[in-house]
Amino acid sequence: MLARRELSEKQVRERLTRKGHEATAIDEAVARLLEERALDDARVAEAIARTETSVRRRGRLRVQLQIQRAGIETSVAKRAVDEVFGAIDDEALIEASLRKRLRGRETIEDQKEFQRLYRYLAGQGFEIDKILKVLNLRRGRLVE
Repeated sequence: MLARRELSEKQVRERLTRKGHEATAIDEAVARLLEERALDDARVAEAIARTETSVRRRGRLRVQLQIQRAGIETSVAKRAVDEVFGAIDDEALIEASLRKRLRGRETIEDQKEFQRLYRYLAGQGFEIDKILKVLNLRRGRLVE
């Protein structure tokens, strides 16, 4: 299971349970993996955060949600998000996500598209004030 990608302790427990292993065997296996450092929720959280930002171009809120969905504690998730986003320019990440959505166009066609892009970026987990800042810069380029 761990050869393909990093998994959290919770994910490993769930997969072993689905395969029908007994609870005591699962506890022993997880304890051994933790001792060998093959399982490390902090490392998994950082891997998820890097993937979500670099590949999927998602914002802070969505990244933290994805980490928590993997069963990682909120405090560990927050540390990983803070670390990854400490090295990232949020506005540049929003711009990259927006460029992908606009498919090479530089301008927002109308107010309806502005609202649609706002909803999309908010759904990607970007902070509202930063979304509005980037979109309003694009709005200045609107052809009226």
